[in-house]
Amino acid sequence: MDFLARDASPFEDDFWKGIDKAVVEAASRTLIGRRFLNIYGPLGSGTISIQYDRNDREEVFENGFVKTSGRKSIELPQLYQDFTLLWRDLENNMRNGMPLDLSVVSSSAQAISNKEDELIFYGNEFVGLEGLLNANGVQKLKISDWSTGENPYSDLIKAINMIRDKGIVGRLVLCVSQALYFDLQRIQQGTGMTEAQRISSMISGLYNVSVMKGKTAVLLCVEQQYMDLAIGVDMSTSYLEQKDLNHSFRIIETIAPRIKDANAIVVIE
Repeated sequence: MDFLARDASPFEDDFWKGIDKAVVEAASRTLIGRRFLNIYGPLGSGTISIQYDRNDREEVFENGFVKTSGRKSIELPQLYQDFTLLWRDLENNMRNGMPLDLSVVSSSAQAISNKEDELIFYGNEFVGLEGLLNANGVQKLKISDWSTGENPYSDLIKAINMIRDKGIVGRLVLCVSQALYFDLQRIQQGTGMTEAQRISSMISGLYNVSVMKGKTAVLLCVEQQYMDLAIGVDMSTSYLEQKDLNHSFRIIETIAPRIKDANAIVVIE
């Protein structure tokens, strides 16, 4: 079954290749969460729900029945973003050989990419998912003034110790809001290095996350036993309809962040 309805559209393969290329390029420039989270999938378009286990998952036996304790099942939500290509632009491209302007495609891919990162970092109440910043049980650290002294470095040391004290080991990344990222660009006196450079020497990655609000940072141990990103259908473009002679399309994906151990997260704010 062609759930993307491309076979029902009037467009040839070369047209769809151009659309897919524009979507992939814009998404690759925008997405942050996928740069450090392990990917579970793609699981396919028919995947409606997924499960994930806590570290204390076990089978419990009683009176001839067995259940799995520590396992959670969730619906794999769909994200979407629509766009329209005007019939006159398409005619100009097909009949006169003029290049087709795919700016609206790139803008829509950027918009759904931001939705994905918002889901990863903040979750979504409507679909019933928690994010990295608000999952139940995440550790919290009160932030210092990152615009002065060695405060960013000191806060990071504290956050690393908080994670290690919980027995969490593995690759660490730090995600910061844009306001904090700019605070990290100042030269630390006596070192000849920016705060960002000093911090980067202690972790596996430093990410400026545009969807993070205010002055907020989060330190994560991103090994797959602690968290990952489940994907059913990766970002794909479908054909919707022709209306008023113009053609409508929808970019879709089905994804969910799986936070398996909140002790691997320290929110600094």
